[in-house]
Amino acid sequence: MNSMIDVKLIAHTNVDPLDLASHAARTCYTAEPPEIGKRIDVENMLFKTGHHTTLQHFYFTFQINGIAIGDVKFGVHLVSPFYNSDERSGRYAAKMFTDPDINQIKRYILELWPEIQVNIDQVIAFVTNGIEIYKQYISAAADIATKFIKEERPFVHEEFISNNAKKFAQEQLRNFISLIFPTGEDITMNLVAITALYESAWSPALRLITQKMAQLITAKFPELQFMFDQSKQRKNDWEIIIPESKMAGIKFKPSWKLIEMRNLEDFIQPSYEMQHPTDKLHFTPELMINNIGEIRAEVEVSSATFGQDQRHRTIRRTMPQFTGNFYVPPIIKELGLEKLAQKYMKSWLELAPKLPRTLAMDIAPYGAMVCYQKAGSINAISHEQ
Repeated sequence: MNSMIDVKLIAHTNVDPLDLASHAARTCYTAEPPEIGKRIDVENMLFKTGHHTTLQHFYFTFQINGIAIGDVKFGVHLVSPFYNSDERSGRYAAKMFTDPDINQIKRYILELWPEIQVNIDQVIAFVTNGIEIYKQYISAAADIATKFIKEERPFVHEEFISNNAKKFAQEQLRNFISLIFPTGEDITMNLVAITALYESAWSPALRLITQKMAQLITAKFPELQFMFDQSKQRKNDWEIIIPESKMAGIKFKPSWKLIEMRNLEDFIQPSYEMQHPTDKLHFTPELMINNIGEIRAEVEVSSATFGQDQRHRTIRRTMPQFTGNFYVPPIIKELGLEKLAQKYMKSWLELAPKLPRTLAMDIAPYGAMVCYQKAGSINAISHEQ
């Protein structure tokens, strides 16, 4: 059976990786510019000694398709900031939710967690329930979104309303959709970042993806096999803390609590031109003082918002954990679905203890809230804002 997660190598740096690493190393160690193609013993002189900057000049771009949204948020994008990615949007690719392939989702689960065969029907029932709620209310949600737009933006054109009302409705109503839904992304990483992710992979999906990456790389460049040692791969799984079902609650707003602000005395307010259309905050010497000032806070947000938060890779975050709350945004509140939201959240919390924890967090609804601390320099936070 073919794997449900498809990983393709679609681009890479246009010279041989060992030639490039050798050239970088020779640049460090010789008085004259070296010739490309003159190799040194990269494995023993660079890789094993930790001179890894020489290997970070080489980049690979992969297309990953069929990966669960949860395995992006709580896997590929969770910890490392050393990547660039563009992920399929649930706002624009509504077919993800309106016409899902349930059998594909089932095969995905059984491929990565074959031991849950006895509970697979319960998992699929939970996922399907969220889809039915979405389908039942999407039309009414779009009507409410239209009303809200007219109230909040009275001067916008009708074309804007017709183009965006359903998208806003989809974005909020998807809180009932499970994170197990498949998505896709293009992701670019340097060679050392891929190796580190390969060794650190903490979930079935992440292990499978990084193994496929390693296979594609070594098929193209067999001499890089030394960078992918299976004996160094992490053996145990990591999972997010999931509370008991009695903790199920609802929240109408995300929460934010300031923990610390420091070294803000010399803060320089950046101009609009410093950030648009090219953000130059981290490239302007006069603004380096802003890299010392820092703000640290604790937030509780939906899993959907957490995924958006990960786009800002100059912000540092602690390990997230589920709080037991379900985020009810304005459209869902206007629909009067608070009790339904709480019931749906409770059904996930009741199902979670019966499953492998990595699967339990993958089937969480978009609306399941997580809390974590985040911190950043003034430049990083200005960019995020």
